[in-house]
Amino acid sequence: MSKLTHQDLLSLEDYARQRNDFRAKVIEHKKSRRVALGEHAALYFEDSFTMQYQVQEMLRIERIFEPEGIQEELDVYNPLIPDGMNWKATFMLEYKDESERRQALARLVGIEDKVWLQVEGFERVYAISNEDLDRTSQDKTSAVHFMRFELTPEMSAAVKQGAAIHAGIDHPEYRVETVIPDEVRHSLAGDLH
Repeated sequence: MSKLTHQDLLSLEDYARQRNDFRAKVIEHKKSRRVALGEHAALYFEDSFTMQYQVQEMLRIERIFEPEGIQEELDVYNPLIPDGMNWKATFMLEYKDESERRQALARLVGIEDKVWLQVEGFERVYAISNEDLDRTSQDKTSAVHFMRFELTPEMSAAVKQGAAIHAGIDHPEYRVETVIPDEVRHSLAGDLH
């Protein structure tokens, strides 16, 4: 999957005109890129379209139109686009109640290292998390982590041929396993060479 360049982006004026339609398309697209992991965790798989939206929104919010500023945003978000042999995802711990969230984040220290994917017939692939910066302290984890799942060529080929994908968390305080729905599996297969 190719990285974003200046040519992939709309000007602030054009984006303002198209924003509602663009946002609706991204919301629809993201439906086939989310995997619930139990009641309080989810993986949101990123691609060039989701990252284009993020960049466009940052440019809009910050009113960035100078080439250097645009490039800085591209440099921040391009690493979150899969490269054809991996998947990249935003992992979120989702608790509506703030007190419950605080308690959970304290219990779930290290959870980012226990999230895995498994292509049917192959070993589990554990996430490589937070390559940009550490988001966990001794006392608590973050509610948001950025993850990369590296696949072998054989795993990639199996997914493209229809192999099921399992996902889960193997943390002592949060254990869950699920089969990724076909719609999401199909979308993720499109990220691979």
